[in-house]
Order: sequence, then C-alpha cells, then structure tokens
Amino acid sequence: MTDWSEPAVDYMQAIADTKILLGHRYAQWSLAGPSLEDDIGGAGAAQEEIGHVRQLVRKLEEQGRDADWLNGDRKPEEFANAASLDQIDGDWPEYLASIAPTDRAAWYMLDAIDQDDLEGLITKMGEDEYFHLEYHDARLETLAAEDPETIQATLEETLPQVLALIGPAEHDESADPVYNAGFTDRSVAELREAFADHYRELFADTDVSLEDVDWDAPPIEEWDETRRRASGGAVSEEDITQISGKQNELFAMN
Repeated sequence: MTDWSEPAVDYMQAIADTKILLGHRYAQWSLAGPSLEDDIGGAGAAQEEIGHVRQLVRKLEEQGRDADWLNGDRKPEEFANAASLDQIDGDWPEYLASIAPTDRAAWYMLDAIDQDDLEGLITKMGEDEYFHLEYHDARLETLAAEDPETIQATLEETLPQVLALIGPAEHDESADPVYNAGFTDRSVAELREAFADHYRELFADTDVSLEDVDWDAPPIEEWDETRRRASGGAVSEEDITQISGKQNELFAMN
C-alpha cells in the first residue's frame, strides 16, 4: 500500500462524499422521475454509486480515516461533497441539471488518478459511469428543448459549484498539489477545461445559453481545499440520518 499525500486523501474524500450524496439523491428520485425508464435508471445508478463508495471507503480506511466517520458518523460541515448536492429544489429539470454535471465532474476527477493499485477499480467504475453520463447528456438535450429556461437557470447555479469540486482555475501543473504529488496525471486546470468544453459543446445548438455561467469560479481565496467548495453550506441533518442508517439501525441485518 502506498501512502498518499494529505491533499490526495482530501481529493479522494471529496470524490467519495460526492458519490455518497449522488447515490442518496438518485435513490430519492428513483420513484419521482417522469417515466418508469427514468425511475429504473435512477435506482440502478443509486446502487452503483453506493457500490463505488464502499470501495473508495476501504481505500480511505487504509490511509487512516475512521470507518464510522467515513460512513456518515460526522457533522454536516465535515462532508466534502459537491455543494450542488446539498439540496435540490424544484422538479425533474432542476434535478437533472444538478446531478448530471456533478456526476461527470466526480468521474473526471476519479479518472485522473494515476495509481497502479487503483487502476482496476477505476476502470470498473468507469464502465458504470459511461452509462450514467450518456443517459444524463441525452436527457439534458431533451430538457434543453422542452424547458431551456429552467435548465439554463439551474446550470448557472450548479456549474460554478461543481467547478469548485474540481478545484480552482489557478491549480495548473505548477500549482496543483495533488498533481505535483504524483497522485493524478492531469491538473485541475486541465480537468476544468475538459469539463467546460463538454457542456459548451452539448448545449451549442440548443436554446440554453451558458454565457452567464461563472466559469472562473471559485475565487481561490474563498476556496476550502479540504471540502472543495467556496460557498460554505452543507447537507442537512436529515440527509445524514438517512445516509448513515441511524434512524433504523436496530433493524439492520448483521
């Protein structure tokens, strides 16, 4: 086992926490989509994300993180998930425009990890993520035609939050501590560019404009390097109770 640098551990923690919340949000919407196909897709994605989390938690335990803490026994402000998942207000368009870019960013971050002992694990996760991301893009294109105003307004809020998860624009190859530690093979600046290019291309021929998105977010002086966000805020206590299973822990099968 290779010891990771502290920035690398925090980087992986942010991916794992974001995946915990992705699984939770997918599960919440698995009976609230506009079609049975969407419900089934959400349920399947929830199961896959939680499976990813279990694997990442084991790796974080190996780096010295406490198992109970990793599995949700902590305060809301100790979670390092993308701020776009703290709370999703609205209906199906708002949900998709929050979930989709967050899932893509978490995958880009995971795919950038360059560690031999994680290669097989990440490859398997990528097989799952391929279908998540293809589905998201197809649904976003449909919603961009049906409700461009809502998609645009939601993305103007969520894209900067997701960019904060990836990291500040100033973290190029010379300044990115995770890249410089040899943990990733791409800098934050490169990931941000790929992420922005994807969504500009996706919506190029639609009525959704991304001109007012703050693509420079977050300001580096406001960025929390541990929680990978600039806005403060956190998930709710209710979400944590559900994630950790405390409410019904007496009924758990041992």
